[in-house]
Amino acid sequence: MGKADLQRMGIHTDWRRNFITTAKNQYFDQFIRWQFHHLKANNKIKFGKRYTIFSESERQPCADHDRGSGEGVGPQEYTGIKIRLLEFPDSLKQFSERNVFLVAGTLRPETMYGQTNCFVLPEGDYGVFEMKNDDLFIITERAARGFAHQEMTKVDFEYPSLANLKGQELIGKKVKAPMTTYEFVYVLPLPSISMTKGTAVVTSVPSDAPHDFAMLRDLQTKEGLRERMNVKLEWVEGFDPIPLIDIEGMGDLCAKTAVEELKIQSHKDAAKLDEAKDKCYQMGFDKGIMKVGICAGKRVEDAKPLVRKQMIDEGTAVPYYEPEKDVTARTGEACIVALCD
Repeated sequence: MGKADLQRMGIHTDWRRNFITTAKNQYFDQFIRWQFHHLKANNKIKFGKRYTIFSESERQPCADHDRGSGEGVGPQEYTGIKIRLLEFPDSLKQFSERNVFLVAGTLRPETMYGQTNCFVLPEGDYGVFEMKNDDLFIITERAARGFAHQEMTKVDFEYPSLANLKGQELIGKKVKAPMTTYEFVYVLPLPSISMTKGTAVVTSVPSDAPHDFAMLRDLQTKEGLRERMNVKLEWVEGFDPIPLIDIEGMGDLCAKTAVEELKIQSHKDAAKLDEAKDKCYQMGFDKGIMKVGICAGKRVEDAKPLVRKQMIDEGTAVPYYEPEKDVTARTGEACIVALCD
């Protein structure tokens, strides 16, 4: 029936290559059954859910042939770091008895031992979203949309905001960042944060991230910048980079090394900072050896999944996924990543 309909529609198909995996073709059907039984017995396949590119309006996966743009793009794995809010702005006082977290999406969970502060976009719009375990996450609505389709929010596929606030309201508030040796750190402004990537909350690891190092250094040393950004010295003073990873030729503070080698003078030197970032990340992944934590002595490449698992198991982080690059459905809708059967 289906073949006849397609032929009437004028489809050009080499029907000599068709396969029927039902009782209509018993020999081929048995071969396929045999193949899958053996794959299952050897743990090569399993049943379950997976993260996939998804169209919210159509409520279904958006495969390559369904896309208007973004062919070949897959899900990218982030780790959502749960940074506990210790001091509450007036707009969030009603939640002061609950577990409230700024959630920073990172690709480098193995560096979380070196957090010195947390960044938000001062003019950015953030919301408070409730998760299944009653935790409250401060993130963008865009990120909440992703969490809602990854079985994280209170009700699957729904992401109402319990309160809305500007990033500026969080600046200067104390937070507890997991893994770091600092008892608490502060929320600081970062003008370069994108509201269309990750959660728009950025945790700062200036030992290994040149952008973080440059911003922290400028806030520590430039009084005029602090005045313009309404940052107090006590929020940045004494929060120095923590050596985490030893890299041959770059030492154990690779961000500082790269920034100094490229003579980067300001957090606004975007092109040079991107160059420094690429070098630090590549060198760290290829040659980096962990100095701290459960993976001390291990290569960064091996440590990353182990530290990620530890944090998720301990409840200090959550899994989070986004498309590697922008993907749009044929309807023009921006796709997300969802957990699908």
